[in-house]
Amino acid sequence: MVKVLNMAGSEVGEVELNASIFGIEPNMHVVHEVVKNHLANCRQGTQSALTRAEVSGGGKKPWRQKGPGRARQGSTRAPQWTHGGIAFAPKPRSYSYVVNKKVKRLALKSVLSAKAADNKIIVVDSIRMDQIKTKAFKGFLDAVNCGGKAVVITPEVNETVVKSARNIPGVVTTTARMLSVYDLVNAKYLVVDKNALATIEEVYA
Repeated sequence: MVKVLNMAGSEVGEVELNASIFGIEPNMHVVHEVVKNHLANCRQGTQSALTRAEVSGGGKKPWRQKGPGRARQGSTRAPQWTHGGIAFAPKPRSYSYVVNKKVKRLALKSVLSAKAADNKIIVVDSIRMDQIKTKAFKGFLDAVNCGGKAVVITPEVNETVVKSARNIPGVVTTTARMLSVYDLVNAKYLVVDKNALATIEEVYA
């Protein structure tokens, strides 16, 4: 059972977490694989350098093949020359790859279960803001004892909540259907709307 708080930090009830989502044995290897996949997919892959075929100059042989007593050279733009091309130069590429859906789901359940075991899940009866106010939202997080990095989970996109939270360092807002394993791992606390909790249990059970 987890306590349900209101936005003032007062206890208003209790809720039981679904054991199939919040009570499994965490598989940290799978979590690592999914986080690694997320970071790989975020890479731009735009690094680029010039090969010897692409740098300018070097068309003329610098000296004759035999006689000067120096090593034979065919171009001043070979990799061993200053201003020469790069051997095996990196070129733009995609680092993204696909991870099995079942693996992603197991990783998500593993993170949620680990957070639940560490008592890092804070359930709020209703997360809502009457107006966009960062100071008021920060006060709400302090009231529910949520210090440090946090992921705030709402049932649907709530623009007032998103804009109130976006300037608070370390705080990320998301919806129950768009949970990111990377964001959950990176956060210290999960602040979950009670209705969002029901959606999570409905979608991922």
